[in-house]
Amino acid sequence: MNSGCFRLIRIDDASPHVDTLAGWAHGEWGHLHPGRGLEAAVESFRADCGPAGVPSVFAVMHEARPVGMASLVADDMSDRQDLTPWLASVYVRPEWRGRGIASRLVRRVEEEAHVHGHRRFYLYTPDQQALYRRLGWKDLEDRRYRGEAVTIMHRDLASTP
Repeated sequence: MNSGCFRLIRIDDASPHVDTLAGWAHGEWGHLHPGRGLEAAVESFRADCGPAGVPSVFAVMHEARPVGMASLVADDMSDRQDLTPWLASVYVRPEWRGRGIASRLVRRVEEEAHVHGHRRFYLYTPDQQALYRRLGWKDLEDRRYRGEAVTIMHRDLASTP
């Protein structure tokens, strides 16, 4: 990723980009939260925009607009409270895919987790297992979550800088 064109930033709860990013998350994964409308999704997303550690939200910006995002959250799978924290909401706008943006976002969330004392964390995905495996994530469990076939994966951060 050409750093002259892209910036990776932390999103705080007062960011003018919260509505846009929450809208992306709701559009992609809203079906996993039946009955939760966009307004509630925005407020939930805003609550994940912490100042450091868990929770945190990051975005890659091109000029003044976001093109991708990722989060570090305490709970991303309601029936697996034993697993925490989670890499969540990794999303890159379709026209910006294939440029290493998702990988950079994942690495930034890994760094945030590691710096804040987490040695292992988790994600689940229905279709991006190959990307995460390339980045060092390991399969933990294949299962159905809220009607969708997903893979829970984990990342050992003990050796991550």
